[in-house]
Amino acid sequence: MNLRRLDSSHACTLFDIADTRLAEQQLASLLPAHTLMQRAGAAIGQLALAIAPHAQKIWIACGPGNNGGDGWEAACFLHNEGMNVFVTYFAAVNDLPVDAQEAMNKAMSQGIQISESPLDLGPQDLIIDCLLGMGSSRVVTGKMAQWVEAMNTSPALILSADMPTGLNADTGQAHQHPSGESGALVRADHTLMLLTAKLGAFMAQGRDATGQLWLDDLTQNDLEKSLTAGIQAHCELNPQPTQTLRLHNSHKGSYGDVAIVGGESVSNRGMGMTGAAVLAASAALQGGAGRVLVSLLASDKKTQQQDIAMDHPELMQRNFDALDLKQLTVVCGCGGGMAITHVLSEVLQRSHKLVLDADALNAIARDTLLAQLLQHRNARSMPTVLTPHPLEAARLLGCSTAHIQSHRVASAEQLAAFLGCTVALKGSGTVIACQGQISRINPTGNAQLATAGTGDVLAGLIGAKLAQGLTAFEATSQAVFEHGQAADAWPAQTRLTASRLASQLH
Repeated sequence: MNLRRLDSSHACTLFDIADTRLAEQQLASLLPAHTLMQRAGAAIGQLALAIAPHAQKIWIACGPGNNGGDGWEAACFLHNEGMNVFVTYFAAVNDLPVDAQEAMNKAMSQGIQISESPLDLGPQDLIIDCLLGMGSSRVVTGKMAQWVEAMNTSPALILSADMPTGLNADTGQAHQHPSGESGALVRADHTLMLLTAKLGAFMAQGRDATGQLWLDDLTQNDLEKSLTAGIQAHCELNPQPTQTLRLHNSHKGSYGDVAIVGGESVSNRGMGMTGAAVLAASAALQGGAGRVLVSLLASDKKTQQQDIAMDHPELMQRNFDALDLKQLTVVCGCGGGMAITHVLSEVLQRSHKLVLDADALNAIARDTLLAQLLQHRNARSMPTVLTPHPLEAARLLGCSTAHIQSHRVASAEQLAAFLGCTVALKGSGTVIACQGQISRINPTGNAQLATAGTGDVLAGLIGAKLAQGLTAFEATSQAVFEHGQAADAWPAQTRLTASRLASQLH
């Protein structure tokens, strides 16, 4: 059994549907007929016994394809283990794929109980969702949607085989009607991915719908593993950074200087955003930068500077004209408002290393000249990181937010290629993309981050990593992981704010 539990500490290659199909074909060509489905059914059955050993009833919902065949095999396995198994199914025998038909015939010959409708189950019981898995792009409606609703409202545990029914394995989004309305979606307590780990389990709605993730690659020796290892993966999980100790023989100059440029004031547009710049600066300090400079774009700078000096004496304040941009890692845009447009051209042309966030991104989306200056940085080997949320990414690419969310990895890669940058596309499963690198999906973080200012904290932390000598891709990857990890470590019953988040960074 190759079953393993996946969490944020595990390195893992991620596959899309097409490459999973290729892996399946290559492995099946090496094995006797029906072997993969038997292995899948056994893996599902073994996990079912592990998570619900005292279940009085197990309801297995089998669909019309090979995922349903896995369910029939799991039913045989659990029946042979003495469990009380009931199967509901959609397809007639003659409508099933060959392997699934064989599995169904075997189960029926063993006298496994068939139910015409969903079972009434208790909290110790188990539901195994084998309706659609990875393989269908259909919107879940009608009778199948009713079964999904019965699963989601049952007190029993839900184990989905491969992927929760209704979830797109490539995008992490529920399949949608032409009107844009989402179809029914199983919300599993556990999901056992079979053969490969799927992109969609780590993004968007996938983070909520899959529950605890497990993986069984269905291989049993090195030759079998080599068949899937040779397939070029589209993506990988963002790995946990290795911690490095600082040398005793070092000083603040050893860890780089970060300058935060942003913080428009109330008097500019009736909106005070100097706090965003301070949050980014605090995160840069907590992230290990040797010195952090703050250059406010506020018109009432004197008052604002006095406030910062009192509350954050470790931050060094500079007028923008006094910044030696060629020697600095600059974090630009946090709370910058419209004032950012007055300095952005110079920032793009002169900053040694650069992180662009928030209003800086919106300004570039509006101005093709600024976009060209950004593209030129790549040709001059000047590292740049963009940290857009989906709406900002949509503005930069000239598309809709819905398109970004339905193509998160592709959108991040397109933006990275178009502007010559490293991109952290924020959201549920932040995507890190850079030309020449395998893209990463971040496994850390939770809904506590859905509060104002946490993006500013991330930008400052990336700036600190860049200043300490990491490449743009590694600086972004490490910062995104640690940013989410800090949220995961925060007590669930206590409200997380951006300033508290910054204080938790190491």
